Amino acid sequence: MTKPLLITDCDEVLLHMVVPFSEWLNEAHDIEFSMKGRDFANALTDRKTSEPVAPERIWELLGGFFDTEMHRQHPIAGAVNAITEIGKVADVAILTNLMDHRRDARAEQLANFGIAHPVYTNQGPKGEALKRIVEEYQPSVSLFIDDLPQHHGSVGEIVPDTWRLHMIGEPEVAPHFGCAHEAGNAHARIDQWDAALPWILERFSQGEPASPPQKAAA
Repeated sequence: MTKPLLITDCDEVLLHMVVPFSEWLNEAHDIEFSMKGRDFANALTDRKTSEPVAPERIWELLGGFFDTEMHRQHPIAGAVNAITEIGKVADVAILTNLMDHRRDARAEQLANFGIAHPVYTNQGPKGEALKRIVEEYQPSVSLFIDDLPQHHGSVGEIVPDTWRLHMIGEPEVAPHFGCAHEAGNAHARIDQWDAALPWILERFSQGEPASPPQKAAA
């Protein structure tokens, strides 16, 4: 008999990322990180020039952070306990948007916190990657968690019978992104694991969603 399957993102869902990234930018590169509206591309400012950091430089900095600074990351409140409880009744897979050569480092990082589950890397929209994972596990029901609204749209298009939970566990980031639930691309928006855990377990008991999420009324 197959189990339910949780497929969850890592950064800002299981582990804090923006805050340690911003601390490193400040300490090592004299760069200020400040969310301005919902535009990550304009969040980095070089203090020496007072100019926004160019997009290609942002990608270089993100790569440098994940190559040398992942030790700065720590779990979102309640994440370790929730994943432990979910793992008693379901399979768990981590779907993280990192380059493939960083998969082992991510898996080791999470295992050190007690989250020892298979890690899958991806670049770009997550719908196709999630479809492959679901096909591999053949679960009784699947549920996807991510902090970025666009990934819920991608999963909704490609694997529509997967439950979708929009979660941004970092309070410094949560107010600056649109809600995938309000947009009709996720079944719920819950940013705290203590509230998300019972919701997830209830979805597992319900089976596949009977209908797609509805866009919130204006």
